[in-house]
Amino acid sequence: MKLWQKENTVTSEKIEKFTVGKDREMDLHLAEFDVLGNLAHAEMLQTIGLLTADELEALRGELKQIYQLIENGGFVIEDGVEDVHSQVELMLTRKLGDTGKKIHSGRSRNDQVLVDMKLYTRARLFEVVQATEKLFDVLASRSEEHKNDLLPGYTHLQIAMPSSFGLWFGAYAEGLIDDVIQLNAAYRLASRNPLGSGAGYGSSFPLNRQLTTDLLGFEGMHYNVVYAQMSRGRTEQAALTAISSLAATVSRLAMDVCLYNSQNFSFITLPDELTTGSSIMPHKKNPDVAELLRAKTNRMKALPMEVTMVLSNLPSGYHRDMQLLKEILMPAFDEILECLDIAAFMLENMKVKQNLLDDPKYDLLFSVERVNELVINGVPFRDAYRQVGAEIGDGSYTAPRELKHTHEGSIGNLQTDKIRERMKREIAVFEYDKVKKALQDLIRQ
Repeated sequence: MKLWQKENTVTSEKIEKFTVGKDREMDLHLAEFDVLGNLAHAEMLQTIGLLTADELEALRGELKQIYQLIENGGFVIEDGVEDVHSQVELMLTRKLGDTGKKIHSGRSRNDQVLVDMKLYTRARLFEVVQATEKLFDVLASRSEEHKNDLLPGYTHLQIAMPSSFGLWFGAYAEGLIDDVIQLNAAYRLASRNPLGSGAGYGSSFPLNRQLTTDLLGFEGMHYNVVYAQMSRGRTEQAALTAISSLAATVSRLAMDVCLYNSQNFSFITLPDELTTGSSIMPHKKNPDVAELLRAKTNRMKALPMEVTMVLSNLPSGYHRDMQLLKEILMPAFDEILECLDIAAFMLENMKVKQNLLDDPKYDLLFSVERVNELVINGVPFRDAYRQVGAEIGDGSYTAPRELKHTHEGSIGNLQTDKIRERMKREIAVFEYDKVKKALQDLIRQ
């Protein structure tokens, strides 16, 4: 019998299959977090007199065994059991009888799935942050390694001004910092406790919501119980918006790699082990890794809109539509983590071409250097601009290849140390060690 099922009522097997959907598959990812939520809720129930000390101890013991089973990979949601919440309660009731039945007091599956999703999302977001930091470190290191290797800079895909591989790698490194800031915004939304909101209208039990907030390491609670339920979807959308921003950074980097690796540019080369061949053209070394990174991350940009469409026109309160959010969110974490890992591996093994700008075809890249040279010698800028234009027109222009870029963030002053410091500060904001300690304390009690 389902947790919600009444005596003498039977749901059509066809309807049950449709409504359960992929919950049993998706909920396996929530199992450890469901146990943590149960531990915190049981602790709170004992403080308000709905569980005795002995009952709490019995529940703790069984929940820890279930947690260990999950960690060992032995936890399953049995046939006929619709979700992880039902499975955990069933296991407790089998072992503890009436004590197991008491754990749902003051709670609904609505706030139970909410707390599971918040804990899951918070944990996975920090995994993404760690993977982003790894990619950042590769980019920052390669930026310093190649700070003196010049590269054509483009606007409108026309050669514009001198750039460098140091600037190119460093630009994407700093871009990842902005992505981490967006990840933090999503992380903070995931770090609000909905437990105690019940079905969305609270409880007549004197629940201690601050206690469960502290036990689960949340930054704070969703105070209004109606809004706690309305946060379902909003948290997922914020997480996917942050992921899509990060995906956009990786996508743009992948496009650059595809472009720069082509024979017409030939700025970089990917080693043979990172490329694939053609079935009929023996010379081909295709950058499939960069192309698939581009496609996968481009696809992720659409995920926030999927959530928007699921939530469209929903009034306040809980609706089963929200069940589909798991199917959008959970695979996205695995996908972005794989892409970040592959991107870092690709960049570590990429080789850059040196002395690119020695080629006369890049002479015009230095036209601004020539203008600035005249300005330093007292020629007004607009006159200098016209003079260099005339030199280019009549063929008297000579490219001044000696660069004198010294200001912050320029070719000669990358500020990599400042960029590293900024990333370090933004990651420290997450304070995940506090969260980890709270959850470890909870499981060890």
